[in-house]
Amino acid sequence: MAKKVAVIGAGVSGLVSLKCCVDEGLEPTCFERTEDIGGLWRFKENVEDGRASIYQSVITNTSKEMSCFSDFPMPEDFPNFLHNSKLLEYFRIFARKFDLLKYIQFQTTVLSVKKHTDFSSSGQWEVVTESNSKKQSAVFDAVMVCSGHHILPHIPLESFPGIERFKGQYFHSRQYKHPEGLEGKHILVIGLGNSASDIAIELSKKAAQVFISTRHGSWVMGCISEDGYPWDIVFHTRFRSMLQNVLPQTIRKWMMEQQMNQWFNHENYGLEPQNKYLMKELVINDDLPSHILYGAIKVKPRVKELTETSAIFEDGTVEKNIDVIVFATGYTFSFPFLEDSLVKVEDNMVSLYKYMFPPHLEKSTLACIGLIQPLGSIFPTAELQARWATRVFKGLCTLPSERTMMADIIKRNEKRIDLFGKNQSQILQTNYIDYLDELALETGAKPDVLSLLLKDPKLAVKLYFGPCNSYQYRLTGPRQWKGAKRAILTQKQRILKPLKTRALKASSDFPVSFLLKIVGLLAVVVALFFQLQWF
Repeated sequence: MAKKVAVIGAGVSGLVSLKCCVDEGLEPTCFERTEDIGGLWRFKENVEDGRASIYQSVITNTSKEMSCFSDFPMPEDFPNFLHNSKLLEYFRIFARKFDLLKYIQFQTTVLSVKKHTDFSSSGQWEVVTESNSKKQSAVFDAVMVCSGHHILPHIPLESFPGIERFKGQYFHSRQYKHPEGLEGKHILVIGLGNSASDIAIELSKKAAQVFISTRHGSWVMGCISEDGYPWDIVFHTRFRSMLQNVLPQTIRKWMMEQQMNQWFNHENYGLEPQNKYLMKELVINDDLPSHILYGAIKVKPRVKELTETSAIFEDGTVEKNIDVIVFATGYTFSFPFLEDSLVKVEDNMVSLYKYMFPPHLEKSTLACIGLIQPLGSIFPTAELQARWATRVFKGLCTLPSERTMMADIIKRNEKRIDLFGKNQSQILQTNYIDYLDELALETGAKPDVLSLLLKDPKLAVKLYFGPCNSYQYRLTGPRQWKGAKRAILTQKQRILKPLKTRALKASSDFPVSFLLKIVGLLAVVVALFFQLQWF
């Protein structure tokens, strides 16, 4: 008989977990507290308790080719960066394609998830839910927690002396929907992440003045990279990841600094990171530098104190007549339906094996999916997590001992602090390609580029020097997809399709372009030769 799996949440992680359960012959039931799928990416005008919230203008900062599921490319006419409504459309197409809606119980809240009385032998869970004021209890063989970590706002008011006497309005960015009602105001945005930048730019078009306060600064990169391609198509390659792993920290820092400052000098704009050795998440925004350039946004250091109407900063400067403060200070995560001992955060560390499995359970039948902040798209990451988890539930993959898992958690946390720092917002941060490969290795889905070099050199070069997208993890191992190779080789046409809406005659500068291709090919051969020396 198929094992029954409870999937909590019908957002991105929940949908892909459902599909992975079905792929592995498991019997899933998804509990979604709202009336529809989409989770974070389904915009609603009103903020709802217990549900993620976004502003109306949100656009993805990872491109469609790097964000789609591994066996289901986005339609080629979709834009490269998607408005939240367009991304939701993709999720709806995905859910229909794989007939996932029949597994979802909408408007059903999970109240508790507790070990069954015979958990030590069965690994089963008792799940209590509520729908239409009626409670129900059911027993499941495994549980996938897919409720996300963008629900509980983090507002560190204790770090802002004087906030209690501030006479203006203040709220978390979770409450922000659109700039209406804030026209002509002097607005202070606390934080310098992607949401903070988006909100500051949108507000600056109608506000009298917008200020951004940042403690540490950040590198800012535009969505458009080399030759006009999306930034992550160029940024996330196996070759680049290899260089980051083998080069000394000083050289990595220098390379990053050079690349980031090609667009504009971050020091001149007050954005340069305080600690340039840390791999903090990039701010992906095309408009922030220009808005700073013409004064619509002014960058300020950390707020030292607030008065009734002013903000005093740590450099001694004062900005008067502040009307509104927006705290874009991130989120903490909480799972009120779980026992506190299952997902613990202690000493700035999440006690989950590879950000997924509680290490102390007698049976590995509970997994957190999507509780991660990779330096890349969350969608392929959550998918690989779900693929591994479902195979663990089936007994096809096994986890190491509790001692080994705890040692890995501690070592991983030390490495995370070394790479990303101790900031509360970095607790779930991880390298992108390294983590994807780590997950894929567990299921046998990690491509072997070296062996592929002998069998299919063209594909091997694409895998190593081209973008590391999700299709790569369907070339080998369980649940291979016959269309994976073609999807990799044709990704360029899907990137360019929505751009080429005006027919042009072919360029006549053949000799120059041909010469550049020859030089580029030689560079690839040289790079490949040196890379092979590492193996």
